[in-house]
Amino acid sequence: MKLNELAASPGSNKQKKRLGRGIGSGKGKTAGRGHKGQKARSGVAIKGFEGGQMPFYRRLPKRGFTNIFRKEYDVVNVGTLQKGVDSGILDSKKIIDQAALKACGLARGRHAGVRILAHGDVSVALDIDVAGASKAAINAVERAGGKIKVLPPVDPDSENKKKAARTAKKAGGKAKGGTSKSESVDSQEPSGA
Repeated sequence: MKLNELAASPGSNKQKKRLGRGIGSGKGKTAGRGHKGQKARSGVAIKGFEGGQMPFYRRLPKRGFTNIFRKEYDVVNVGTLQKGVDSGILDSKKIIDQAALKACGLARGRHAGVRILAHGDVSVALDIDVAGASKAAINAVERAGGKIKVLPPVDPDSENKKKAARTAKKAGGKAKGGTSKSESVDSQEPSGA
């Protein structure tokens, strides 16, 4: 085969419709858009509109709700931990927690923490501190001679309250140290004769 013999497969390249090129073409003047109206104009996209028929998104029933208090965990399987130890990115002699898993790229570091699941096999004794673990994962790690400690959940409201208290304490310290405006005005006034 030579370069001059290369050609696209028949039917793969379709020629573009040439619109508005005279009445003899069959797509002249209004170019297949009909007369006037919203859809004859440029920049129109009526998403989900089905000509007045009840649209699909309204025909479907509503179901369920979105829980705004849901906890999103980073899921790590015991098989992934084993691979991490084998490849040397995880140290089996140290405690494996969220920070360690985030540092080696096995967890994203979500607020709710890490949850260990039992997919795969683990043969190394691991000491794991995480926010959650399935029963099967706990059994798998304990069979290998390790242990999983499930930490209490972190309450985001308590964290926010602690931050607010620290900020208030700093602001309070500044107010105590400096003199108030009224005191400085009183000290500048001369005593009456």
